[in-house]
Amino acid sequence: MSQKIAALTARVNEKAAESAAKWTFEGSVPFVDLSAGAFLGEQAHGDVPHVHRFRLGNGLRLLVLVDRSAPVMSYFTWFRVGSRHEKPGKTGLAHLFEHLMFNESEGVKAGEFDRKLEENGAESNAATWLDWTYYYESLPKDRFALAVKLESNRMAKLVLRDPQIVSEKEVVANERRMRVDDDVEGIANEVLYKTAFTKHPYHWPTIGWMVDIENFTPDDCVAFYKTYYAPNNATIVIAGDVREQDVLERIRDAYGAIPASTIPEEDTAPEPPQLETRKVILKKPTASEKILLGFHGPALGDADHAALSLLSEVLFGGRASRMYRELVTTREVCTDVRGWVSTFRDPGLYEMYFTARAGTTGADVLARVDAELVKVKEEVVTEEELERAKARLELGLVQSLETASGKAEQIGFYDTVLGDPAAAFRRLEAYRRVTSGEMRTAARRYLTLDARTIIHVLPETAAATGQAAE
Repeated sequence: MSQKIAALTARVNEKAAESAAKWTFEGSVPFVDLSAGAFLGEQAHGDVPHVHRFRLGNGLRLLVLVDRSAPVMSYFTWFRVGSRHEKPGKTGLAHLFEHLMFNESEGVKAGEFDRKLEENGAESNAATWLDWTYYYESLPKDRFALAVKLESNRMAKLVLRDPQIVSEKEVVANERRMRVDDDVEGIANEVLYKTAFTKHPYHWPTIGWMVDIENFTPDDCVAFYKTYYAPNNATIVIAGDVREQDVLERIRDAYGAIPASTIPEEDTAPEPPQLETRKVILKKPTASEKILLGFHGPALGDADHAALSLLSEVLFGGRASRMYRELVTTREVCTDVRGWVSTFRDPGLYEMYFTARAGTTGADVLARVDAELVKVKEEVVTEEELERAKARLELGLVQSLETASGKAEQIGFYDTVLGDPAAAFRRLEAYRRVTSGEMRTAARRYLTLDARTIIHVLPETAAATGQAAE
C-alpha cells in the first residue's frame, strides 16, 4: 500500500514546477472502521482503511482517509493555534478569528462564503479551544473543488480592515455577554479555570476577557493571521469518497504558492502543583446552589488519562453511575450531576458539576460528594461497573465514527493534540487494558480533597452572611 501511494505521489509531483508545490509522502497509519466490525489488534476481514499522510514543500500537512460508504466527503482544516498561544492583554484572538474567517476575503464578500456552500448542499462550521482551531465543510463528493477554492482563499487572502474587525468584535462581545457574563454556569466555569490555574495559559478563557476583546486592533489581527494562519501551521484532513490523485493535485494547485510563516516557539509556563484548597463564592441569579469542583488531572497523552476517564464514567456515566444514584435518586440532594476529564495537550482539570435540589445547601452536597470520592480511593470498583464504563466509552467512539465528518474530526483532533491520527483506537485499547486497581490508583493520585478548587454558586437572594464572609 505504501509503495502504491508513494508512486502516486511521484506522478503528481511530475507536474509541480516548484519544490513548495511538491508532495512528500510521510507514510500511512491503519485506521480501523469500528462500524464495520473490525477492531485494531484483532484479525480484520478485508482491507483495513489507512490514513495517508502527505506534506507540501511549504509545510502544509494533508491526511486522507478514503471512505466510499457514501457519496460524500468532509474537509477539515486544523490550525495548531488556540487560546494557549495568546498573551495576557490579547486573550480571545484565536476565537475572534473563528468569526473573521467567515467574513470577507479577496473575491468573496461577507456572507458569500456560507451562501456558496449552502447553494451546493454543504454544511460548514468551526471551533476554537485551548490547543487548536478547526474549520470544516461536509459536502457532496462532486463539490470538493468548491471547498478547496474557498478554504485556500481565506487562508491566504483574508480581509482584515477596521470595518470587518469592528463588526466581528461586537459579535464576539455579545457572545461573551450571553454565554459567560449572563450565564450562571458559563461564568462559574470561567472562574473555575481562572482560580485553578495561576501560571499556565489555560488560566484565561478561550473567548477572551472582555477588555481584551474591546481593544483588539487591525494590527493585532494582521500579526496573528500572518503568524498562525499559514500552511506550515495547518493540517487538512479529508475523509470520504475521494480519489487521492485528485485530492493531491487540487490541494497542491490551491495551496502550493502560499508562503510559510515563522512560527514562534511556544513560551508556556508549567502550572505549579496546587497544595491547598482554593474556594470562590459567587452570588448569581439561580434558583438553587451549585458546586463546581476542579482537580488537577493528567494530559490527554498521559498514561493515567484512560484510567481516570473510566473512573469518571463509573462516577458520572448515566443513571446507573454512583453519583447519580447516590445524589439524585437515593438522597435526592441534587437535580444534576456531571463530570469530565479534560482532553488537553497539557495537564488540565477533572471537572465536576452539581446542582443542588431546592432546599438543599451546597455544603450538604459537598459532604455527599466527598463520601463517594473517599470510597473510590479506598475500594476498587466492581467488575460490573468497570465493564459498563468500558462499554459506554467504546460505544461513544463507535458513534463518533458513523459519518465522514466524524471520522475526519477524530483524525484531526488526535493528530493535532497527540501527533497520531489513529490515536482514538490506541485509546480504545488503553481502555480495555485498565484494571479496577489502576482506577483506584488514579483516584488516589488525583482526587486530593485538600488541594482542589471549589466554586460555590449561591442564589442572589440568599442572606448567607457567613458564607459571603467566607
